[in-house]
Amino acid sequence: MSETDDQFAGVSSRSTKHNPRLDEELEHEIQGMLKAEHATRSHEWREAEPVAEGEPDLTSDPAGTLVGGVPVGMTEDAVVARAELARWLDRADFPADGPTLVEAALDHRATDAVVDELRRLPEGETFERIGDVVRALGYPTET
Repeated sequence: MSETDDQFAGVSSRSTKHNPRLDEELEHEIQGMLKAEHATRSHEWREAEPVAEGEPDLTSDPAGTLVGGVPVGMTEDAVVARAELARWLDRADFPADGPTLVEAALDHRATDAVVDELRRLPEGETFERIGDVVRALGYPTET
């Protein structure tokens, strides 16, 4: 039997799991951080720099539910829509027209909502990136 298209490739070429020994080592490395609920590095310079005093916290949006907030000129719905479209379309899918993007989304097993949204794209236009798709669908973009 011949191997074609890496369909029967060896486990090492497609496996992303560690062996049990390495899993235990990785778990041991993070135990201190999990139990202490803060970073446990011995060298302060290795820690992420905290937010400066008086600056807004970058991990939450006080006026909404999105982590990191909403860019100026956009709405929460537009951010969620762009993120969902970008989740199912790769850079390799561009440039493309609407029907080609619908096919790409179906190939990536996108949700029905994403496919239906892509079917609303105007015909005859070629889209270079996800931002072009979002604008063509009528969502606001950052300014």
